[in-house]
Amino acid sequence: MALNRYRLQHLVKQKKRGAIKASRLLARPDRLIGLILLGNNFVNNLAAALATVVAIRLAGEQAIFAATLILTLVVLIFAEVTPKTLAAIKPEVLAFPAAWVYTPLLKVFYPLVWIVNLITNLLLRIVGINVKKIKEESLNKEELKTIVADAENLMPPRYQKMLLGILDMETASVEDIMTPRNEIIGIDLEEPIESIIANIKATPHTRMPVYKKSIDRVIGFLHIRKVIALASSEELDKQHITDNLIKPFFIPENTPLHKQIQCFKTEKLRIGLVVDEYGDVQGLVTLDDLLQEIIGELMVEEPDVTPQKDGSYIVDGSVTIRELNRITQWELPTEGPKTLNGLIIEFLENIPETGTSVNLYGHKLEIIKCDENTVKIVKFHPAS
Repeated sequence: MALNRYRLQHLVKQKKRGAIKASRLLARPDRLIGLILLGNNFVNNLAAALATVVAIRLAGEQAIFAATLILTLVVLIFAEVTPKTLAAIKPEVLAFPAAWVYTPLLKVFYPLVWIVNLITNLLLRIVGINVKKIKEESLNKEELKTIVADAENLMPPRYQKMLLGILDMETASVEDIMTPRNEIIGIDLEEPIESIIANIKATPHTRMPVYKKSIDRVIGFLHIRKVIALASSEELDKQHITDNLIKPFFIPENTPLHKQIQCFKTEKLRIGLVVDEYGDVQGLVTLDDLLQEIIGELMVEEPDVTPQKDGSYIVDGSVTIRELNRITQWELPTEGPKTLNGLIIEFLENIPETGTSVNLYGHKLEIIKCDENTVKIVKFHPAS
């Protein structure tokens, strides 16, 4: 009964004969338990009867108590505590050989076991338990995440983070990882061509949204590789830009990450604009952003969350709550605002001043730097 069911399934797939027999026995635990307890109680009662007879013949009735005490210690040590402790620590060592014994015994004593199980199952039905309808042990997503998080000694940390990232994707949306609207770097066709060329030369991105005056009036995406040669020779004009545009792709803000990865794959795209229910652009998401959720940062950048020697953290106000939780193992709420700045402002219901101290969901922090409408830098004090 102490066997790890998932390891057992793995061994069954590898066709380990002891595992196969053990798995068949565990398919009906009521019969297995009935057989084991039938034999266990028979042997214990037989040993008690024999010990009583031997004690009476050797020393009379006054020796019955001593015989009972000795038998109890012998059974407790050699038949209960020692083997069951071994079975709990190394279940496969005992379970697989025992399965070869239990399987034929179950066939021999099946009528007796069947009668015992019939009475037992009827009693269980009275309290609302149907043994035949009990489902196999399964794990939900949160339990699986706990197992992966605790498997530090079984896999490299990078693989562990990748698995946790994959499990997190179902609960996160594109809104959680998008580049916010105010940070989108694009090309405004209303600007002079000289400014546009300078923008193209300076950008670190391979694709840029092209719009007129406002990002809400986007007309397409430009692959920089298609125009970089003309930009370098100062021969690029706006007509060349519009001729090389890719049709813009729009993503609803609540789209789950795993569905968006599949959508990018199906549409053969790498970039899209996130829009709200009114069609206004809220941010930008790329395939690289989605992959970062699985494999971590693709490029080493200045960290948004910096641990200090005293156990505190210096945190950029623009860091997402999900990223902060992932780094610190905290559980700050992710249902509302997506960034630390937004969470603090919503919690205080105003824009704080520099030096303000806040107890944010059990975490003490101090506002180190802020401007007129955003929190820039925050210091989280060590947990007391």
